Amino acid sequence: MNSPRNTNQVSSVHEERLALGRRLRELRQQAGLTGRQLAEALSWPASKVSKLENARQSPSEDDVRGWTEATGHEAATESVLALLRTLETRHGEWDRLLRGGLHSLQDKIAESERHTRLIRAFEPLVVPGLLQTAEYARARLAEAARRHNLPEDPDDAVRARMRRQEILYRPGRRFHFVMDEAALRVRKCPPEVMLGQLDRLIALAALPTVRLGIVGFDTAYTVGPRHGFWLFDNDRVSVETYSAELNLTQEQEIKVYTEAFEAHAADASYGRAARAIIQKVIDDLAPEEPPEQP
Repeated sequence: MNSPRNTNQVSSVHEERLALGRRLRELRQQAGLTGRQLAEALSWPASKVSKLENARQSPSEDDVRGWTEATGHEAATESVLALLRTLETRHGEWDRLLRGGLHSLQDKIAESERHTRLIRAFEPLVVPGLLQTAEYARARLAEAARRHNLPEDPDDAVRARMRRQEILYRPGRRFHFVMDEAALRVRKCPPEVMLGQLDRLIALAALPTVRLGIVGFDTAYTVGPRHGFWLFDNDRVSVETYSAELNLTQEQEIKVYTEAFEAHAADASYGRAARAIIQKVIDDLAPEEPPEQP
């Protein structure tokens, strides 16, 4: 992807946040209220009104209802909530997505996957969740729990992620995964866990529903990778950032990511060549056997 097009996809979410803020400002101004007066009426900190109007903070549904009531625009409540819900679908902040816990999020992802016939994913630095062993998944989910200050034990989330993988065995579904070799080598778990994960990749690549490609370090990318992303049919692109999950649904956005995926897939090795890359990583990672004693 070139820079301007990629910037447009991310900025479209920001533009929607700005549009929501502008609508809230319009309702306040039409009511003849200053920001301080509205904040006092809602018992909010004085800065909250400005943050919501300038897209520095996302409102909750209760915030929207309070705003429309305090400004005398109750009739506009549903239309403003519609703007908010569209934004929440496209930009899911992790604090909100994880309110029910990691296991709840895994169940929601599984529900979305059940309605998808073709899943395509590019991951430059991590093994895709649908291909992870329980041990690798536990390491990844435990890190997520620490990063987001979640008190839960990741075991329930691990079991939910393993249940998601049942979809790999259902006829009529297709999965095309492309990974950079770095995803096999970056130390995201202990070596013995990674060895099991690498063996698992070789086994899953043999499934009739799965196509697995590896872009080796010796390969020159046609399109330089920017980040991981998932394509769900031709309807939605999902991109995870440190702060949020972006869901892109506009036709032009999907076209850009489809083209990027096809370029990455064309650069990847498959079948025997992909297994050779994985095996090389296994050989580099596995401890040398001790010499036989005379």
